Amino acid sequence: MTIASRFPLADAAAAEAVIARTRVWLERAVIGLNLCPFAKAVYIKQQVRLVVTGATTADELLAELAQELTLLDQADPEIISTTLLIHPQAMTDFLDYNDFLEAADAAVDALQLDGVLQVASFHPDYQFADTGPHDIGNYSNRAPFPTLHLLREESLDKAVAAFPDPESIFGTNLKTLEKLGISGWKALFADA
Repeated sequence: MTIASRFPLADAAAAEAVIARTRVWLERAVIGLNLCPFAKAVYIKQQVRLVVTGATTADELLAELAQELTLLDQADPEIISTTLLIHPQAMTDFLDYNDFLEAADAAVDALQLDGVLQVASFHPDYQFADTGPHDIGNYSNRAPFPTLHLLREESLDKAVAAFPDPESIFGTNLKTLEKLGISGWKALFADA
């Protein structure tokens, strides 16, 4: 597992706390609830890069994103398969974050990485269109901090091809989350 922090040195403890909470979320929700059936393999192999940025503005975050996209593209997939760019101080408002995703996709295009890398989105207040803020289905994309997940398309294509029914993932997640409920979700992290 590669861990990087672009927080000022004085905030090293804060960055470590962000990484720790993100790892708990990955282990208990994403992997533990099997919300992403492809996550466990790369996590166990320590091929996930976790980066905490001190960015506070959209422009700073965009620059960090471009840097991480380039690094991921150039990295050996056996060393870094995927990156979580965690930005606890930028795009904390979900609507601003959601608008920022267009700029994130434009950065992929500008770096000529369309079809090579893609950006998935996670946010503490994530809300799918046509859902209420407390709809349990939103929790499939709720992370402790705003997070951009940088994925290799080739790795994703291989994982999807090996999965018996990739179209069932969202429905399965919804059933899992409905059974768990919001109180169960909160209980997952009660000690974190």
